[in-house]
Amino acid sequence: MPQSKYDNAADLHIHAAHAHTAAAAAHHRGDHEAAEELSSKAQDYSMMATDKTAEIAKQAYSHLKA
Repeated sequence: MPQSKYDNAADLHIHAAHAHTAAAAAHHRGDHEAAEELSSKAQDYSMMATDKTAEIAKQAYSHLKA
């Protein structure tokens, strides 16, 4: 079953949070290479989530104006 745009945005936020947590754990273990990679992945997910959320907000706002 296809996800709604809201579910997709929520999943991206969850993936970002998980990647941030994994990066912090890797950093704590002293695995700085993995921490850097996971931090980069977390940033990517965060940016995708932000873009998706902004798109949803823009669509909602345009419906209110119409």
